[in-house]
Amino acid sequence: MPEHLPAPVHQPVVLGSWPTPLEPAPRLAQALGLGPEDLWVKRDDLIGLGGGGNKVRKLEHTLGAALAAGAAAVVTSGAPQSNHARLTAAAASRLGLQAVLVLEGDEPAEARGNLLLDALLGARIVWAGEVDPTTLAARVEREAESLRENGTPTEVIPFGGSSVVGARGYVAAGAELLTQAPDLTTVVTAIGSGGTMAGLVHALGVDRVLGVDTGAVQDAQARVSDLARGLAREAGTADPGRPRMRHDQVGEGYGVLTPAVAEAVALVARTEGIVLDPVYTGRAAAGLVAAVRAGDVAAGERTVLLHSGGLPGLFGHPQAPELVR
Repeated sequence: MPEHLPAPVHQPVVLGSWPTPLEPAPRLAQALGLGPEDLWVKRDDLIGLGGGGNKVRKLEHTLGAALAAGAAAVVTSGAPQSNHARLTAAAASRLGLQAVLVLEGDEPAEARGNLLLDALLGARIVWAGEVDPTTLAARVEREAESLRENGTPTEVIPFGGSSVVGARGYVAAGAELLTQAPDLTTVVTAIGSGGTMAGLVHALGVDRVLGVDTGAVQDAQARVSDLARGLAREAGTADPGRPRMRHDQVGEGYGVLTPAVAEAVALVARTEGIVLDPVYTGRAAAGLVAAVRAGDVAAGERTVLLHSGGLPGLFGHPQAPELVR
């Protein structure tokens, strides 16, 4: 953990194997008009637990806090194909905790992708119907209170694992990345619930982090800024300033495949053999392509694409077949 971040009031649990690889992507770089040593991929999809992904870093801190509070169960929320929900279920299994996942929408006829893994990992799934974020959060609290009333100490893990506590995982990731690439100019990351980018901003500064909005939250700018300011207050450092973001890859909305994302997913797969998902990492890659075309990412600079995982969600995405048409 970086020296400027105060020791947390709890002991984080260890759920991953660190550091994750930083791999060169010379064929992808060439396809984008960059130099062969300009582009690298940070493989947080290879963390290992429950199919891997960025949420593991956050869960080391949020579940560490839950265990410190004496929890025997955790409740969290997400979309039907939530990577955070899947990894919360996996981490809970490893730690001997009960996991309850409150998911938006109605139960599908067939469990695929992350939903299949949620069940395999032993989580109890509660379907909340068509709800707004406030109503979803209220349902999470009701489920947690019901468990407490039945004698089970229960903690709520925030949506996407993104709180100041969860974002500490990506403060550490930013420091890890600097040991691998001290000359880093830009790291490109998808923005979901905001904690990943906020942690990276705290560790690397606003100028070296480019976020690509996926439409997962209503106001990504405000969400990331709030979390980054929270980390700064905790560390006693200055407000980091306005995060750099692209909002041009949201398309028709969260989870809806766009032509630009489909092209980016295919390009990465066919140049580097790396598979992205159409919701998060595919949008990050499409944002990278757009940033190169706009001159925001240039040849001669060390650029890193954060692969934050999400592959299981590909197999549950209704538009997945369109990727190979």
